[in-house]
Amino acid sequence: MGLGIDIIIFVSAILVGIFIYWRESNGNGAYRFINKIMNSKELQMSDDNPKGFIYKQPFIPRLLFVVISLLIIGLILQFLTPIKVFTNFYGLSGLATFATGTIIGTYLASFVIKSSKVIEEKSDSLGDLVTDAVEKGKDLIEDLKPDTDKIVEEPKEDMQPETEPEVEKKSARDRLKDKGLM
Repeated sequence: MGLGIDIIIFVSAILVGIFIYWRESNGNGAYRFINKIMNSKELQMSDDNPKGFIYKQPFIPRLLFVVISLLIIGLILQFLTPIKVFTNFYGLSGLATFATGTIIGTYLASFVIKSSKVIEEKSDSLGDLVTDAVEKGKDLIEDLKPDTDKIVEEPKEDMQPETEPEVEKKSARDRLKDKGLM
């Protein structure tokens, strides 16, 4: 058993994590059932609370649920089947790889579900933003194009430009004196 089987276990664990998160995002019946068994009426979760074992849980409870579930599954495999999970290195390595992949899969599914909800909410405004950007781009391109209507003729070399006679300009001192400021 080498690195190849660990990669296969890891990828399949990511898919299992995605599946678990997706199932709990659609309904949390098992979590509600255990919540009703474990807590008194006052402490039970409300009917509109979507929280599950993994869905809407922080990292530590999510990790604990995954690891404890895998340990229980490992114990069942250890004692009821010929698969020995806890007696060799490869079984423990596979268990750790599966737990890590499952946690990563739950966070990957969380990201996909949240981003799809944001995209659904913003889809109308995204279309407006794209059309506004296209219109602004068209305006910018029109501004950058040279105007063909306003062609400036350059003076020819054989024609001398007309020079205006210079009018004597008053100095700043004289202008101040005229205003009576000096």
